[in-house]
Amino acid sequence: MDTQGREAYLDNAATTRAFDSVRDIMMQTLDVDYGNPSSMHAKGVNAEKYITNAKTIIAKSLKVDAKEIVFTSGGTESNNMALIGTALANNRTGKHIITTNIEHASVHNPLIFLEDCGYEVTYLPVDQNGKLRLDKLEAALRDDTILVSVMYVNNEVGAIEEIEKISQIIKEKNANTLFHVDAIQAYGKFKIYPKRMGIDLLSVSGHKIHGPKGIGFLYIRDKVKIKPIIYGGEQQKGMRSGTENVPGIAGLGKAVEEIYTDHEKKIDHLYELKQYFIEEVTKIEGVTVNAIAVPSIRETAPHVVSVSFANVRSEVLLHSLEDKGVYVSSGSACSSNHPGLSGTLRAIGVKKELLDSTIRFSFSVQTTKEELDYALTQINEILPILRRYTRH
Repeated sequence: MDTQGREAYLDNAATTRAFDSVRDIMMQTLDVDYGNPSSMHAKGVNAEKYITNAKTIIAKSLKVDAKEIVFTSGGTESNNMALIGTALANNRTGKHIITTNIEHASVHNPLIFLEDCGYEVTYLPVDQNGKLRLDKLEAALRDDTILVSVMYVNNEVGAIEEIEKISQIIKEKNANTLFHVDAIQAYGKFKIYPKRMGIDLLSVSGHKIHGPKGIGFLYIRDKVKIKPIIYGGEQQKGMRSGTENVPGIAGLGKAVEEIYTDHEKKIDHLYELKQYFIEEVTKIEGVTVNAIAVPSIRETAPHVVSVSFANVRSEVLLHSLEDKGVYVSSGSACSSNHPGLSGTLRAIGVKKELLDSTIRFSFSVQTTKEELDYALTQINEILPILRRYTRH
């Protein structure tokens, strides 16, 4: 390797490096305040304080009540709880659920399970920018629609859904229909206020915002009918039993606190990186950036860029870049064990010959312009070589 140890980590939509402050508070809970938060002695009380503090920080970021926050093992569990829990609790009202055809597997697969249980799921199309077609949503809503689930930001192409408009359409058609938002790629990138935006349930994962893996939360609006999907010792008021992951919760709270400090400055930095990267990468022959045919780049997520490279397979390019210390993704990291062409790319109309030639680059507040320059240099050097030996 001739990179002299240089790296460019551009897979932040898969996971981010934890903030130093996150690591430090987690070590405190592992080394010193390691009690079980359900214990009545001082060690337990001290552990419980971390949970209370994290809930307060998260609730403040969303402008909701702390009692509306339930900690989970991450985004997948949050999505499962939101979908399965509300479906089970509201099945006497109806069994119709609406979603889009670009949702993450942690939404799509629980809905397949619910279909097997007798629920009806309507999958709505999106346009070339990955935005839900609102006319299709309005037409699909029915008296027996109990739940609509739409992701805030698409994890593969960075499309932003019109959450407030979607909520307005839902509530005007059927005020009893619940609205779930998968905000796993959006929280930390945007200021999200569920009560103002008409969101009933909101899923978040810690490791997307420089927190630890294995922790997340589900916001559940007060009075929403939902059943637990994990039963046991009645922790978290019975909504999610099991001894709380105090190190994870403490780390998540610290990550939320840090990501929302000087937030606008952080997001401006991300958009500057994204704009620069798009301008430079599209100078390369046979390169297309997906889902950005919008008036402003700020109508897309600040941290995700989907790029198609004609006449080279994405997996080959990914590993060639890896050899140079550039880390990217060929799609959703959570789907890497189930190889196949992206449903999202098909849904937004990416040409058939480019479906297997697309790479996701994703940035974080820790990403530097120097990393982008290094990655662009490697792409420019590697692409001609790979295309010379392409099978296309």
